[in-house]
Amino acid sequence: MFKVGQIYRYNYSFPQFLNVVRILILVCAFPFFNAPIFAQDSLQIQNAPQQIKVNSIYVIGNQKTEKEIILRELDFTTGYFYDWETFLGILKADQQKIFNLRLFNEVEITPLRTGPEEVEILIAVKERFYILPSVIFELADRNFAEWWTNQQRDWSRVNYGIKINHANVGGRNEKLRFSGQLGFTKGLEFIYSKPYIDRKQKHGLSFQLSYRDQKTVPIASRFNRQLFYTSALEEVIRKNFATALRYTFRRTFYNFHLLTLGHSTTWVSPKILEENPNYFLQPDNRLSYSFFQYSFLHDKRDNIAYATKGELLQLTTTKYGLLTRKDLDELEINVTANRYLPIGKKVHFATGLTAGWFMSPRQPYTLVRGIGYAPNFIRGYELNVIEGQQLVVQKNSLRFQLIQTSFDLSKAIYNDQFNTLPLSIYLSGNFDQGAVRDRNRIFENLALTNQYLFGYGTGIDIVTGYDAVFRLEYSINKQGIGNFFFNFKAPF
Repeated sequence: MFKVGQIYRYNYSFPQFLNVVRILILVCAFPFFNAPIFAQDSLQIQNAPQQIKVNSIYVIGNQKTEKEIILRELDFTTGYFYDWETFLGILKADQQKIFNLRLFNEVEITPLRTGPEEVEILIAVKERFYILPSVIFELADRNFAEWWTNQQRDWSRVNYGIKINHANVGGRNEKLRFSGQLGFTKGLEFIYSKPYIDRKQKHGLSFQLSYRDQKTVPIASRFNRQLFYTSALEEVIRKNFATALRYTFRRTFYNFHLLTLGHSTTWVSPKILEENPNYFLQPDNRLSYSFFQYSFLHDKRDNIAYATKGELLQLTTTKYGLLTRKDLDELEINVTANRYLPIGKKVHFATGLTAGWFMSPRQPYTLVRGIGYAPNFIRGYELNVIEGQQLVVQKNSLRFQLIQTSFDLSKAIYNDQFNTLPLSIYLSGNFDQGAVRDRNRIFENLALTNQYLFGYGTGIDIVTGYDAVFRLEYSINKQGIGNFFFNFKAPF
């Protein structure tokens, strides 16, 4: 998928065709400069210069995406001299950044020498299909194991509906999503994000509006399993309406600052408060609050969907209850720190740390956190929820790449966005550890709270097109209980 130094054929518009003609002329002229292009699958050339200057940058294959969106990711510009070895590293990093826009199936950056110390840059991309109407068919439970074992494969606990995603509105990487959902949880959601609202492409805005209602609701945990309540009349017993506005400042290529201002209102049937008087920590059956969140994000992963190299750091502080603190007055702090370290050509090691703190000893059950709630888990405890006010989870995976290939489907599928299917398969060895501190020391949950936990095992990870990841794992926990687990996302 990432090969610097190769040129592929694409369908071009007329202006792009003229650029390609110029590039081909440059290629034909190389022998007269005595400066050959990069060898295929290699960044090594004969008579490599000490420094290099970029004369021009050409982009081809971007039928819909604005050129400026691609150029925004480049860490070099025309008219300046760069150390040759440093420049090769910049090209690799820029190629990864363009791919992580999630706008393209393939990205190729090719430097073409036109003189002893001069190059032209060709960026060739293969665009994804951006408008994806899809059918919602997903489990309402925390994970597949919860549904399969604890809920005994109950098909009524499935969400279904219609979702429309536009991943590149106007060709400027703007995202638009609308979903209408029925089933276990009924709801509507609208999200619009504009990553850049200024010429320098540093400031962005997004807006979210959502509504949910449920007839079955988790109201507590007993013996580290969720306890659900359903009305005998099968009526709606919980409704939630939420809205949020987010401002994003991209200070550098890999560093983001995010400010979110939102409001949430949740209504529940009085019957829920009869079952759990502490569900909202107040007698009223309506919880309404505003919140403000600040988050710093450093993201330098080679592939956002399934990273094999790089690092991720996120620090988040959320204040619940702003103008009025009658319903809720809470402060939450979360930290995520992941590293992805290549060991060899086919082996890499991934390690990640997540931690979270609530400042108050008790929270409404709608804000309850712990191991078992995404993204915090320890392999081997997928069937459990371990709830508390403070948690630390540390995850590790040693992965060996068994297969990396790509299938050409052009004979069966003529659409360029779908006629290439990448496939990578990894064998993983895993070890996770962590703990949850419950200040209230709820007796029924003491078997797993306030103590050190760990789980280990092995698995198969399948990574394919459009950021799809499938994981089949066998894990054993501290109690010696082993089981197979199936998941649809990368573990971290």
